[in-house]
Amino acid sequence: MRPNRFYDVIRIGPVKVGSFNNGRGQTRHTAACTAPKCGFSNEYGDRSAAELAARTHRCTT
Repeated sequence: MRPNRFYDVIRIGPVKVGSFNNGRGQTRHTAACTAPKCGFSNEYGDRSAAELAARTHRCTT
């Protein structure tokens, strides 16, 4: 199985938002924090939801 290929990647603060095609042919969007020891990441159906999560994310560490 081919690994996920992210495209249209942007950075909002410490969070990166990217899009990918999953194994079922759907386009999904993810937001992941790049700060050390944060661990925040989530997958969304819409790009706008992923970007909103990136804008409102506050690291707890």
